[in-house]
Amino acid sequence: MSAAFVRTSVVPWQPTEPGVRRQILGHGPDLMMVRVEFEAVAVGTIHHHPHRQVSYVAAGSFDVTVNGERATLAIGDCFFVAADLPHGVVAREAGTLIDVFTPARDEFLAPR
Repeated sequence: MSAAFVRTSVVPWQPTEPGVRRQILGHGPDLMMVRVEFEAVAVGTIHHHPHRQVSYVAAGSFDVTVNGERATLAIGDCFFVAADLPHGVVAREAGTLIDVFTPARDEFLAPR
C-alpha cells in the first residue's frame, strides 16, 4: 500500500494510560494525526511538550484543561495547545479525540 494512505484496520493500537489507547494515523516529519480512545473517566494526565496540538472531539465529552483554564467539550468541539503549555483531559464518558501535532511526535513512532 502507498504511504499516502492509512488503513486503520491494520494500524496497531498503543496503550498509553489506564483506559486510554492511541492509533497513529497519517504523519510526516512536520505533521501527525493520532486517534485517541478513552474509556469513561479515563484521564489524559496533565503534561506538556514542544509540539503544537489541536484536538477534535470525535465522540463523547471531555473536561479539558489547557494552561490552567478548564472547559467541558463535546462532539464537534476542539481545543488548541501552544508549545510547552500544560494540558490534559478527563473523559466524562467513553470518547475519542483526534489529535494533530506539528511537528510530528517522533517518540510515538519509536518501538515500544
